[in-house]
Amino acid sequence: MTSTTPTATRGLLLRRWCDLTLQALGQAREEIDALNVYPVPDGDTGTNLYLTFEAARAALYSADPQDDTDAWSALSRGALLGARGNSGVILSQFLRAGARHLADAPDGDEGAAALARALVLAADAGYESVGEPVEGTMLTVARAAGDAATEAAKDGGVPATIRAAVTAARDALERTPEQLDVLRRAGVVDAGGRGLVVILEAAETALTGTRPVTSKPVMGTRHIPMPTAPGLDLSPEGPAYEVMYLLDADDDAVPGLRHELAPLGDSLVVVGGDRLWNVHVHVDDVGAAIEAGISAGRPYRIRVTHFAELVERQRRAHAEEAGTTVRGVVAVAAGPGLEAVFADAGARVVAGGPGRRCSTGEILDAIRRTGAGEVVVLPNDRDSIAVAEAAAREARDDSVRVAVIPTRAQVQGLAALAVHEPGRSFEDDVVNMTAAAGHARHGAVTIAARDAMTMAGPCRTGDALGVVEGDFAVVGTDLTTVTLDVVDRLVGGAGEMVTLVSGSDGDPGLVTAVVQHLREGRPDLDTVVYDGGQERYPLLIAVE
Repeated sequence: MTSTTPTATRGLLLRRWCDLTLQALGQAREEIDALNVYPVPDGDTGTNLYLTFEAARAALYSADPQDDTDAWSALSRGALLGARGNSGVILSQFLRAGARHLADAPDGDEGAAALARALVLAADAGYESVGEPVEGTMLTVARAAGDAATEAAKDGGVPATIRAAVTAARDALERTPEQLDVLRRAGVVDAGGRGLVVILEAAETALTGTRPVTSKPVMGTRHIPMPTAPGLDLSPEGPAYEVMYLLDADDDAVPGLRHELAPLGDSLVVVGGDRLWNVHVHVDDVGAAIEAGISAGRPYRIRVTHFAELVERQRRAHAEEAGTTVRGVVAVAAGPGLEAVFADAGARVVAGGPGRRCSTGEILDAIRRTGAGEVVVLPNDRDSIAVAEAAAREARDDSVRVAVIPTRAQVQGLAALAVHEPGRSFEDDVVNMTAAAGHARHGAVTIAARDAMTMAGPCRTGDALGVVEGDFAVVGTDLTTVTLDVVDRLVGGAGEMVTLVSGSDGDPGLVTAVVQHLREGRPDLDTVVYDGGQERYPLLIAVE
């Protein structure tokens, strides 16, 4: 992440990498969860990596992008505070070690050597943080990436260095089943290693401007590999609890803590420094693990997961539940008017939309606030789908049945909510809502904020842009003309009703023009108009 560019540019590049990484982890989360058979087959490695990096990114965005040291420090501290599970704690250590080196790299550095050194230091720190390092895990993948980057940096620049690191990481990931028998028996690669490859691929995209092409089916997000070996569900064998806590302690107290925790169980990871530590261990004696922390300093944010409860949740997740349960709906709304529409329909609303992406915590809180045993989540924009999936995963750990319908537009959410029927079975309700959302052809209009190239051709600042099914399809100088073009494209097929949602900056005359246009050209269609209050988009359109 270093270059000869000014610090402010480096700070923006760091944000770009974090944005790409969080998006990629969100897309690969389900796949990584399915790979998870080691150290405990609880199916949450992808979710833990996503939540850890989400916390790191949130901290980064609270820092000054023009202060390189502050930005890297915020990123690593956010990861440490928000680390989840064994993989998340190790990832936080990778980030902490790499961040310290990159933050101190001078602007005059060639960049490639600094990047390679950061990857090596991250791998070293990962190995040092684990009580008993095991090959065939994300540690192995990290080491391979660092070694390859070091060789590439001798003769090449930053692009060649990061590409070499990514290629070596993929190759190391493929070899993990040869190093860890539990992976070989399950027929999968290491979940944590897969997550690290995703993170490095996002770095390649940020640094080179090109997206890596993955050749192996098991490495891609389209195919979700599932363990093939029998008997890999969670079982009473081994430590019964996962214990995690943050620890305020002197650095010289940590070796003694590691020594005291090691005989209590396995999967011991202790990371941090400067009096802030994150402790993770699998044990049978929860009290002894916490007492060890008290002896070393002040433990807080103590989190205990009982693996037996996870076994029960797995059993219930595969069983048919009898009877009906009170059902709730959570919807992400892009403006005050839309918030009111969703709320009036009975949904618990989370504020979102352009420029304000909601967090996993906000959606999880909304799910819990429904008080329902079954909840349907409508993210209503493509960027919020991964966030909603992560929140759903957390809610399921609390024994709540949650389904995320991948609505990519506000009007799709409205269509889904219109057919919501709590009296139906949960599965039938989700199927009907999903079908309604999928059948809603959607579009929008907006004003170009800058000169750019779109799917419909070049546009200039101030041009009217028409969006059809998520892609820019029309460019023009007159907003009304572009809007009517979009409407005609959407109503060209079968349909019964047109929904119009006006934005906060919308001209009332625009809605009037559309309504009149439909009356003259398609009098068979019913028209419904809402005052959505969304920003950036004067009008949202749906045809059902």
